[in-house]
Amino acid sequence: MSQKKREERIHETQELRKQLLRETCAGDKETFKHHLEDVRDKELENLIVDDKHGIIYCYIPKAKLKHYTKFLYVRDPFVRLISAYRNKFRQHNEYFYQQYGRHILRLYANQPDPPQSVDEANASGMRVSFQNFIQYLLDPLTERKEPFEPHWRQMHRLCQPCLIKYDFVGHQETLQQDASQLLKILMLQDDIQFPPSYENMTTPAFLLDWFSAVPLEDRRKLYELYEEDFRMFGYKRPRELLDG
Repeated sequence: MSQKKREERIHETQELRKQLLRETCAGDKETFKHHLEDVRDKELENLIVDDKHGIIYCYIPKAKLKHYTKFLYVRDPFVRLISAYRNKFRQHNEYFYQQYGRHILRLYANQPDPPQSVDEANASGMRVSFQNFIQYLLDPLTERKEPFEPHWRQMHRLCQPCLIKYDFVGHQETLQQDASQLLKILMLQDDIQFPPSYENMTTPAFLLDWFSAVPLEDRRKLYELYEEDFRMFGYKRPRELLDG
């Protein structure tokens, strides 16, 4: 494929992704917020502004938006949850153990008095399982107590794509080609070299392996919880996990 054809295809992909966002937002106005006044400041706190280059990467101040190039990167919602679990609960992370792990062990792992530290928990072989993590997400009390932690908060809630007209929507599954196109849009292709991406591991077998211990009913509830992310960002419903 020629370079020109490749660039045309990347451009067409971007237009389709942005069109999907617009159509999803317009078609479900009851679900998605459409006015900045309706958004709490806490829902915007993780977004990043680069004044020097005029870039917003999912940090949205309440003014000056039209002067910035606005972009975001998304990921298959279920793979994102697996990544969050592995990073926060399978690795040595004292903060997440204290803030979330001990609570999850008490409520969903039948451990009324979990170890006081992550080192003690690891030494005793007591860890939050992936199924425990899913149970925590599905519990209505979790969201009622406070908004989801950003690592597992829905992407449309993190980035408010129905409020912000993003100029670029990247997918982690096509990271390399998307990054190249983004740097051209930002006119930074001569200043930044993007590192090579790792092989995509989002295969049906990969997902099935992780969700094998999660009951079918819980998988379906989890999909409902993240369904808007699947729809809005163009990810297919994972039938192999949900159709029994």
